[in-house]
Amino acid sequence: MVFSSSVFLFIFFPISYALYLILPNIKLKNIFLVIASLIFYAFGEPITVFLMLFSVIVNYLLGISIAKSKTKGKIYLISAVVFNLTILCIFKYLAFFIGLINDILPEAMCLPIPNIRLPIGISFFTFQILSYVIDVYKDKKLVQKNLLNVMLYISLFPQLIAGPIVKYYDVAMQIEQRDTTVENTALGLRRFIIGLSKKLLIANAMGRIADNMFMLQDLEQSTLTCWLGGITYTLQIYYDFSGYSDMAIGLGKMLGFSFRENFNYPYIAETMQDFWRRWHISLSTWFKEYLYIPLGGNRKGKLRTAFNKIIVFFFTGLWHGANITFVIWGLVHGLFLMLESYNIIPLKKIKFKPIKHLYTMTVVISTFVIFRSDNFVFAWNYIKHMFINFHISSLSLSIFCEQFDAYSMFMLVIAVVFSLPIIPKVQNKLSNKKVSAAIEYVSYGFSLAMVFLCIISLASASYNPFIYLQF
Repeated sequence: MVFSSSVFLFIFFPISYALYLILPNIKLKNIFLVIASLIFYAFGEPITVFLMLFSVIVNYLLGISIAKSKTKGKIYLISAVVFNLTILCIFKYLAFFIGLINDILPEAMCLPIPNIRLPIGISFFTFQILSYVIDVYKDKKLVQKNLLNVMLYISLFPQLIAGPIVKYYDVAMQIEQRDTTVENTALGLRRFIIGLSKKLLIANAMGRIADNMFMLQDLEQSTLTCWLGGITYTLQIYYDFSGYSDMAIGLGKMLGFSFRENFNYPYIAETMQDFWRRWHISLSTWFKEYLYIPLGGNRKGKLRTAFNKIIVFFFTGLWHGANITFVIWGLVHGLFLMLESYNIIPLKKIKFKPIKHLYTMTVVISTFVIFRSDNFVFAWNYIKHMFINFHISSLSLSIFCEQFDAYSMFMLVIAVVFSLPIIPKVQNKLSNKKVSAAIEYVSYGFSLAMVFLCIISLASASYNPFIYLQF
């Protein structure tokens, strides 16, 4: 079940939220949320929900063992990490690794590739489970002796299948004590509608164009079509994933939880380092806290720092999927971060900000082409059309123009405009209390209009992918 589905919008959440509100105390609310979350996950994963339950129970017991033991805490922690990563590798990467081995072996010795279905959201809930056991190891006071509360932390449906990745220490107190207020409900609902609009109205419109461009054969491709595909996919993935994060944050607020922001206008970044401070913040901070710093961070010299960054971005790429294209995407991002940090790309000397922004977006768009491609050969040929093989045929020009009906052109403009922090800047300038209050009322009216547009889009459109669900 996804948030942008009719089942969720008109059946699951209204009923769940109404029942949640009438329950008299936090214990009953938590029990209900666990049941509702398991139903939510089982709707799409009726079998693998048991895998998640098994994983939660094992990590709950290991967490208690870590907290109790004065001498074997580290052993229990290592056991938990190995257990969780083994499950992740079996279900997400086993077929990929066997395929790599088969590429090396003679055909007669090739191993059978298992057909294992990827559980939805396994990367997200695995990282949250790891957050729990690692946080307990760091601070034994965080141990949760109530299995239900650990279950709630892992399975809470707003962030279960596509993030953001919520670290345990951020919500440990909220699990046992939180309030559901009218104000938070209104703010959360508005945030949810913003995210839903991003997904249904903008991401889907950009996705249609991107899919069309990436399906073109080599003779149909040109500089124009390839750049259009790269740009629209870059916009699609941002509005798809940031929209889902907005919906998750909004739903969490309605239930009394406060999740940290996951995006901060990444497409205004002027360096790749700045981009990663703004893009998928929950993932980048997770890797920073639980991998980069434990590896030594930047405390052991430049060579070790470079090695640590490469390791982090290798796993950042691999985390996104079992394909060499994701690994290359991560490594290229890591390479550019190192080139910037060692001043090989001398961005500090460039005072003209548009040049730095153009550089950053060129890297982001080009690497998202690799991210989107099924294999590196396709990605390389696609990128060559963008930068080397400058070519525009009458056929490709016709294909390019066919993408731009009035709605698509309008949504492309909207996508570009709202990727910039225009609204926060306007709000900061209009600091007058009366004006701010008027803007608040207008924003709620605007949200109501967006709901109707989303319902129309949902009812009339057959194209509604959630591209981050595969991760």
